[in-house]
Amino acid sequence: MTGRLAGKVALVTGASRGIGAETARRFAAEGASVAVSARTVEAAQSQFEGTIVETVQDIVDAGGVAEAFAADLSKPADRTSLVEAVTERFGPTDVLVNNAAVTWFDPVLDFQEKHWRLMFEVQVRAPFELSQLVLASMIERGGGAIVNISSKAGLHPDGPPFPERAGGSAVYGMVKAALERFTTGLAAEVSRHGISVNALSPTSIVATPGVVHHQLITPDREHLIEPESVMAAAALELAAGDPGVLTGRIAYSQQLLAELGVGPEPDAALLVDPHARYQFRG
Repeated sequence: MTGRLAGKVALVTGASRGIGAETARRFAAEGASVAVSARTVEAAQSQFEGTIVETVQDIVDAGGVAEAFAADLSKPADRTSLVEAVTERFGPTDVLVNNAAVTWFDPVLDFQEKHWRLMFEVQVRAPFELSQLVLASMIERGGGAIVNISSKAGLHPDGPPFPERAGGSAVYGMVKAALERFTTGLAAEVSRHGISVNALSPTSIVATPGVVHHQLITPDREHLIEPESVMAAAALELAAGDPGVLTGRIAYSQQLLAELGVGPEPDAALLVDPHARYQFRG
């Protein structure tokens, strides 16, 4: 196959639906052999539509190469066995996309410890450990790319003053902020090996099944919906881009595509100043 990822092996987690599934399809269209991973193999296993088997079938039907790898990334043993299985099937991973997530939106006062721990296991510890597991082969081969899917929730909230009904995203913001700091730190460590490490967030909001389920798209935000294909296109740019230039970024999809000249300028109200992303924005 030809394409920007021809001959590459890509592992995409959380790829049964939403951003992960669209990214897997886009990478396969660019020639990658894609390891499609998530917990959901059969439709009955989830309240949401989409399985890794269906994602793989989409790719194969389009002429691509993919295989489904079931893994529960809250379990350390599954993280290790996932990388081992992908390596046995396709060879060492060239591109790792850490997209898997499990999320609750509850106020801090009511947040359950088991939910807190599970969110950090899946969205912080798992990307950390999967990165560890693929880095040795990337270093040995002199290159690779890691893309961590984040969110604007990692930013401080608007304010003060804060909205009267603000709340519910503190823990989600914690895990994304941790993921982003891990991203930049790892990028600094492995840059000399030709490995890029970036975090990528939607510039606006993607109507994934999880977003819809948590009722995060209010009537006043419907005009901000961003297609999943935009995130997939931005992930491709980070995965296939020059690791000497595109690394250590906390990138936002539409902003990144516009910067690289492959997408229109986003609405000015959506722009994030990368040098002030952790300051209060009031």
